[in-house]
Amino acid sequence: MNGKLIFKADTEEENFLGALYKINALNYPKFFKMDRLCKLGILATELLIRNTPDFDTFPKKEIALVFANNSSSLESDRIHAQAIADKQHYFPSPSVFVYTLPNIVIGEIAIKHKITGENSFFVSEKFDEIPFQTYTDLLLRDGIASTVLGGWINADGKDLEAFVYCVKNLNFKQENINFSQPHNSENLKHLYSLEDGSTGNH
Repeated sequence: MNGKLIFKADTEEENFLGALYKINALNYPKFFKMDRLCKLGILATELLIRNTPDFDTFPKKEIALVFANNSSSLESDRIHAQAIADKQHYFPSPSVFVYTLPNIVIGEIAIKHKITGENSFFVSEKFDEIPFQTYTDLLLRDGIASTVLGGWINADGKDLEAFVYCVKNLNFKQENINFSQPHNSENLKHLYSLEDGSTGNH
């Protein structure tokens, strides 16, 4: 968080999200029904929100969510595909099928925090700071949002990565709340590439 390692679990990767859930006393039973992409998104944004001053006072309809990854919902897609591959034992699971869209993760974040503003989820080969800056600037400049939660959330096999950040518009004097840094592509690239045991804001 903000460049500092806040949690390290000596556990299998499959159990890491559960360990992080417990250590932060999330108390959100719906968490256990989610796929790993949603679990990761819920945990990452929860840590960010808890460390963002006065977040609860931000108008929920003015908070936008802008996220991306490179695997879409492929992990859940595979599970769903296996469930319907054998026509003699055809048994698609609604609890899996509901997670076969990548934007479900921002839906879960919005529901948990009662966020009703603009939301977008993009799929790209890698984290690209320029589209994040451009789209966020547009939302803030046009008054579509006064606060943006954004970042990269990816879960596919051993690839489990979350980088999230918050930008607030103070009369369009943009700054990252946690760092008081201008919101620009250079700062986003720097935050994403921090190498002290974490990648940006986890």
